[in-house]
Amino acid sequence: MRLQFFGAAREVTGSKHLITTERGTKILLDCGLFQGIQTHELNQEFGFDPKEIDYVILSHAHIDHSGLLPRLVKKGFQGPVYATSATASLCQIMLLDSAYIQEKDVKLLNERRIRQGRPTLELLYSVGDAEQALSLFKTIPYNMPVQLNDGEVEFTLTDAGHLLGSAAVHLNIENGGEYVRLTFTGDIGRPGDNILRSPEPFPQADYIICESTYGDRLHVEEPDVLAHLERIVFETCVSKRGKLIIPAFAVDRTQELVYALDRLSSSGRLARIPVYIDSPLAVKATKIMKQNDEYFNPEILEYIEKDGDAFAFPNLHYISEVAESKALNDKSEPCIIISASGMAEAGRIKHHLLNNLESEQNTVLIVGYCSPHTLGAAIRNGDSMVRIFGHDVKVAADVEIMDSFSGHADYREMLDFLSCQDPEKVKRVFLVHGEFEKQIAFKHRLLDKGFKDIRIPLMRESVIL
Repeated sequence: MRLQFFGAAREVTGSKHLITTERGTKILLDCGLFQGIQTHELNQEFGFDPKEIDYVILSHAHIDHSGLLPRLVKKGFQGPVYATSATASLCQIMLLDSAYIQEKDVKLLNERRIRQGRPTLELLYSVGDAEQALSLFKTIPYNMPVQLNDGEVEFTLTDAGHLLGSAAVHLNIENGGEYVRLTFTGDIGRPGDNILRSPEPFPQADYIICESTYGDRLHVEEPDVLAHLERIVFETCVSKRGKLIIPAFAVDRTQELVYALDRLSSSGRLARIPVYIDSPLAVKATKIMKQNDEYFNPEILEYIEKDGDAFAFPNLHYISEVAESKALNDKSEPCIIISASGMAEAGRIKHHLLNNLESEQNTVLIVGYCSPHTLGAAIRNGDSMVRIFGHDVKVAADVEIMDSFSGHADYREMLDFLSCQDPEKVKRVFLVHGEFEKQIAFKHRLLDKGFKDIRIPLMRESVIL
């Protein structure tokens, strides 16, 4: 049996791990888009023939895990894509949104390249390709065994607590007359998430493909997250009469922020200022969240029972139309604007940052991980000047950071997640989805816990199990 790594190898995007069984069955775990600057060529070539893939098993809907599914289909994949029902629902909006962005961005890039006399770029995929990919989804619940290729492979999904419908994948694969147990953690969520259930323990594995995003750090313990958010809102919108700009992923992070503001509003602690959710995708994602409350933890379900709705309060406005979004730039009144993308690499948030970064009245609140070389990372790291739409923009606004909204487990939480395993029975752990320095740090922590063989695969590395 062969395991190959075609993405998220010593980096955090482009998750793709290919299993080839003894009989030649090919199973792709995730099919993610590489994100950040200069990734177009990485996304063009898979490193394998999509027509030869028999099955895709998807851990969750984030674009760095699902975003190349339409290109996989465009290049010949015709098999099923297995995922939870919530993941399928989120992909329904996220892949179509991604395809629209692909079409728009390549059109603009190619117009520029034609003027420069340079060859044009191939469109990664179209809306039609995304629709075709979505037609291949097969939804399954957590903890239900699914057999592939007449029982050669059996797999189950367990709740990873990272995103609505997110899953760790557990495969039993026939190999040399016995079964090999392989787990792919996907992205590991945090215990005690404000909305989702905590990650589930999982069956003993022989091999583990484990994420390592925060392999070298602990999240700062927030004694009172709501008080911290309340302070930032008060200082920005009341004391300075400015705007609070929050880049946030449209799915999950935005809903966490809205839920936090809802609780402040319900307890009379939120200033009477308008709050704008300026993201068509976030508007759709919020509706999907409300329709899938079976994935919620008991605390938010109890809150909804009392409050009626965790994602609606006075002065909250959901914006889809472009004209409404542009109108926010003309408003001088204090307000909160939450907009995608979370790393500020695309979407309406770039316009809001362009229009508000240079004012000392305003504040930018960073609420999660930002990949290196992204606009969000530059702001988070304290750069005094950033580049937006070809303009050099001075960062005069205050910058605040709240990592308590992070959807990724820190190293202690990842170790807790793995504590259901007997390290003596785990033959090897492969660390993926992390920057190399963070993976080295996490490797040593795993060794301290008794795991014996920790590998950090290179891009396109191939391993025989």
